[in-house]
Amino acid sequence: MTPRHQGKVAVITGAASGIGRAFAARLASEGAHVVVADRANADETLAEIQSFDGKVSSIACDISLERDVEQLGHHVEAEVGGCDILVNNAGLIPSCQLEELTFAEWRRIMATNLDAMFLTCKRFVPRMRAKRWGRIINMTSNTYGQVTKGLTHYIASKAGVIGFTRALASEVGVDGITVNAIGPGFTRTPGTLALGSGYRGMSSEELFDVLAQRQAIPRSPTTADLVGTLSFLASDDAAFITAQTIYVDGGLVRGG
Repeated sequence: MTPRHQGKVAVITGAASGIGRAFAARLASEGAHVVVADRANADETLAEIQSFDGKVSSIACDISLERDVEQLGHHVEAEVGGCDILVNNAGLIPSCQLEELTFAEWRRIMATNLDAMFLTCKRFVPRMRAKRWGRIINMTSNTYGQVTKGLTHYIASKAGVIGFTRALASEVGVDGITVNAIGPGFTRTPGTLALGSGYRGMSSEELFDVLAQRQAIPRSPTTADLVGTLSFLASDDAAFITAQTIYVDGGLVRGG
């Protein structure tokens, strides 16, 4: 059987660690050539994929900067011919009450969580249109469907991702391109475990426990719970699914 993503090039932002790293490993294991785009060191992601002889390359870039995204585009075209699957995964999730939130911090979150998706899509969509095939998967958050304090900037950016996803899907569907979003819950990764007591004075483990008890499936999500949805949306099996947001959070957000 031919691997699900054989012959495809997948560009994944924020893939040096956490959810992005798991996404990169899954698509590479299914035949895609993965390009890791991250401002952090991606050696661990590359080593994991190379360990099973997967196809992978990386470029250090800040995808909130237009010039870096342009360099990313040139790199992808020169090295592997272009992008077929774009996974907009990079994001920031700081906690801050509105009264302490500066405009500079607001703009920093918007630049990484939302503006960057505009920049990457604008850069890679033209080639997808020319090939009449493309998959764009944007990472949002289930916090949009909850009442969560201290995250006004973050939730606003992730709500924007959902709106952007729906609008872009309407523009590019005629060209064989689908655009969908995944809304994970508070997923167990090295990054979330390192947050400490930044949210309501709770440790990460305490927050995992509180959220798990509110879910239909009462356990903490891991990256393994997300990769199947990503792989499906990136495949031909999802060719008639677009403009959708799929919450992968054990049923914490129900409906809406």
